[in-house]
Amino acid sequence: MTWLLLLLHLLLIAAFTLRILLRDDLRPDVRMAWLTVMVLLPYAGCALYYLFGEAALGRLGSDSQRKRYSSVGAFASQHLVAPEITAQLLAPTSARKCNATETISAQWQAAFRYASSVNGFGITTGNSARLMADGAEARAQMLADMDAARHEIHVLYYIWLTDETGTSVAQALMRAARRGVACRVMVDGLGSRALTRSPLWPQMAEAGVELAVALPVEHPLKIVLTSRIDLRNHRKITVIDGASAYCGSQNCADEAFAVKARYAPWVDIMLRLQGPVVSQMQLIFANDWLQASGKTFALHVPAAVGQAPGFAALAIAEGPAERRRSTPQLVSTLIASARRELVISTPYFIPDATVLEALCAAAWRGVAITLVLPARNDSWIVGAASRSNYRRLLAAGVRILEYRPGLLHAKTLCVDGEVTLLGSTNLDLRSFDLNFENNVLLQDAAITAAVRQRQQSYAQESDLITAAQVRAWPWTTRIWHNLLATLSPML
Repeated sequence: MTWLLLLLHLLLIAAFTLRILLRDDLRPDVRMAWLTVMVLLPYAGCALYYLFGEAALGRLGSDSQRKRYSSVGAFASQHLVAPEITAQLLAPTSARKCNATETISAQWQAAFRYASSVNGFGITTGNSARLMADGAEARAQMLADMDAARHEIHVLYYIWLTDETGTSVAQALMRAARRGVACRVMVDGLGSRALTRSPLWPQMAEAGVELAVALPVEHPLKIVLTSRIDLRNHRKITVIDGASAYCGSQNCADEAFAVKARYAPWVDIMLRLQGPVVSQMQLIFANDWLQASGKTFALHVPAAVGQAPGFAALAIAEGPAERRRSTPQLVSTLIASARRELVISTPYFIPDATVLEALCAAAWRGVAITLVLPARNDSWIVGAASRSNYRRLLAAGVRILEYRPGLLHAKTLCVDGEVTLLGSTNLDLRSFDLNFENNVLLQDAAITAAVRQRQQSYAQESDLITAAQVRAWPWTTRIWHNLLATLSPML
């Protein structure tokens, strides 16, 4: 009996170890972290790897379930049948020439070409945007747009609370549905579980709002066996009449953020976009709608969307169904394109080696880099792991600021006063590998200046972190930060 148990033990450990070693898509640091856990905690390591080791979407589900999780690019190619619309929204093929790239300055063409390769979206022109002053203005403008909608409203949020913001948006959607507007609402099954269990959810359905839950969690045992419970749809998308879209970091919740009120206010940033990039956001939503509901709908894409004057932009969808490592590669490409200045704000900063090395390299070659992070993080693990990188960044010349008044939730990246990347993506391994995210990349001096001014307002309410402060940390603190950073590939 003892020999049998020993054999089973060895077979179990060997099977998981071989699986880890056979995977070509694992970074060396991630592979080493899992192998270390297997050695130190073999049974727990096997269980953790099965639960969280791979970004599997329905690994034991039916073919129809798996087919729903197609990439955004594949979905767009299948559902955009009008040649003139396809040429405006998708990247050019050898059969057609795209002049949009010519509108991008030479300095940024590599970054935009890379961004275009992620989903197959083309660089659109004729876009405009307005930066919302704060969460209240974003909410008021969004409600006004919903009340003026004539055709359709599409809404997707990771977190939707039943507070003032969540209730007012739900009521606006119900008003729109009752007057004949096609309203489709999708929420993440975990992040918005309070909404789906509240009276607002059936009330929206009764009013005629179509509802869907992305990655539902009603059957956790089934999820554990067939997928990963921590794969989440983290996107924040609102598209109204195919003509305007909201993109940024703000969930459908008050700044007080009742579920984590001790870190309030949550400071977010939102852009109201118009132009053909809105249609790309629409495609991202439509693909998610198919995944969540199994249904499609006729895409409302305004004709000749790229004819008006405006800036160049494209939408970017990242997630487990898209090409792996696309987010850190895009961020690193933007960092490498910087010549003078790079300013980043993010609530969760656990970069992989690609991004960390790119930041240090840019700082060493003289780019003025500012990193704005929250002083108090709602995730103590992320907060500690983030600080393990401070010493290296400061040594390279990166300026690190910690925002005091609340939880800085804005995800922004501005380069040389010309290019902005803004959306739902954090600079952490969860956004890089696990979450479904959406962003917009644009080249426009005016919008970038507005975002830079907002970043400056964050900086003015932040504490500067110095190398002397970091060196003064107790050795126990440094060990704690570095230990969590070692485990960060599995966080």
